[in-house]
Amino acid sequence: MILLPQLKRSIYAATLGLVLSFGNVIAAPVSIEAVMTPQEQMKFNFADGSKQFILAVRREGKAKGSGIFAGMNVTEFGWHDINPPFGGDPRGYLQLTDDNGNVAIIKWQVRAVFMKGEKKPALFDNGYWELVKGIGKFAGKRGVGSLLIKPAGGPKRKYILIGEVNDAP
Repeated sequence: MILLPQLKRSIYAATLGLVLSFGNVIAAPVSIEAVMTPQEQMKFNFADGSKQFILAVRREGKAKGSGIFAGMNVTEFGWHDINPPFGGDPRGYLQLTDDNGNVAIIKWQVRAVFMKGEKKPALFDNGYWELVKGIGKFAGKRGVGSLLIKPAGGPKRKYILIGEVNDAP
């Protein structure tokens, strides 16, 4: 299992290697958090006696922090395949928009891992994000980084993205 600090180091090491191999390219750091509130969701429970379920969800929030995504509106289109207490494989897209018509499309994936908690199993969602396309100032950009999803009260989730954005090759 890769823990978040190890994942961050691996991503930063890989990014640094790419930057060094292409010369003096400076990537823009990203560090944001967005508390995401469900707007629509559909849950499918497996009829096999297990606790496994699929949650298709659209959540919305606002990016706070630093970097090119700070202040943008965030919409998640997610597919959360969860099998308590074993794990899960949530994935989806984040669409970040601003008032000037700029749009960033981020593809993300995490591994959900359950560990012993005080009263019930604790869920840890660690993974990565990748800027895959964009409009306006995000056209021709690429980005990558780590993603952490944490509970934020009730059905809300806090998405934490750390990474870098630069020009596509």
